[in-house]
Amino acid sequence: MRVLLIGANGFIGRFVADRLLADPAVQLTALGRGDDADVRFDLATGSPGALTRFLDAVHPGVVVNCAGATRGGARDLTRHNTVAVATVCEALRRSGCGARLVQIGCGSEYGPSQPGSSTAEDAVPRPGGPYGVSKLAATELVLGSGLDAVVLRVFSPAGPGTPAGSPLGRLAEAMRRAMQSGDGELKLGGLGVQRDFVDVRDVARAVHAASLSAAQGVINIGSGRAVRLRDAAAVLARVAGYGGALHELDAPPVPLRSAIGHPRADSEHPVPAAYPYPDGCGSWQQADVRTARDRLGWRPRINLEESLADIWMEAACRI
Repeated sequence: MRVLLIGANGFIGRFVADRLLADPAVQLTALGRGDDADVRFDLATGSPGALTRFLDAVHPGVVVNCAGATRGGARDLTRHNTVAVATVCEALRRSGCGARLVQIGCGSEYGPSQPGSSTAEDAVPRPGGPYGVSKLAATELVLGSGLDAVVLRVFSPAGPGTPAGSPLGRLAEAMRRAMQSGDGELKLGGLGVQRDFVDVRDVARAVHAASLSAAQGVINIGSGRAVRLRDAAAVLARVAGYGGALHELDAPPVPLRSAIGHPRADSEHPVPAAYPYPDGCGSWQQADVRTARDRLGWRPRINLEESLADIWMEAACRI
């Protein structure tokens, strides 16, 4: 099976590449903007015609799109998350390769949900920010393309390689700084948010399964369990061996730039709390993952403690 992987250098893409390369039946070609890609191509600026010519030359059976942006203004997010996917869909329609498309979506497409609820694929998407809007637009393009396609809506990926600027990455960095300086108190904001964390290696397994399946439409990929960030912080402290006190700052939410991950602040200038996720999903998100089980034969295997231990291992290397 020939697979074209777009975005192999990203957080999710790296693990998808590893998973696919471990399958002896897969012949993998990586397309991306980096020098280490097999083929250099920028989806945000490249033309569908150029991509079509490449598809006709390689003739993949599956195209996996892990490319995209999680940060930036609405214009950048639209260009990298929506326009790029429009390019992929148009190129596949023009090409004679007949490849199946596996598109990586995100839980942010759903927007806020009722605390205590599990969000299923038939929920009406109401994204609460430009990132979720740009990803939802991409999903709609894929679903309306007429292609053999599936969109995996990944909730909150975690594990090795977690970006330092992400909520869990910032949490680990704050703890690293506290341990390095011998600070016995760590003040953090926004710990009341609850998210459905899923290990990135489990996400890669889902992508592999989706590549081999005939499933179409939208499929949620998550753990099926919401975890309060406060509890994740406690687990991280345990695996890190941090014996200091964790204090949650109780203040109204403020813009993202003042989010989680601040070491002990001066008592006269406390760091305000903030919702630490730029996903526009409010205080709660939990996936209903029954469709992934039924249609892909997929279940998450790696628990959050293992994911956090791997995040901490990378942070600790910077001490």
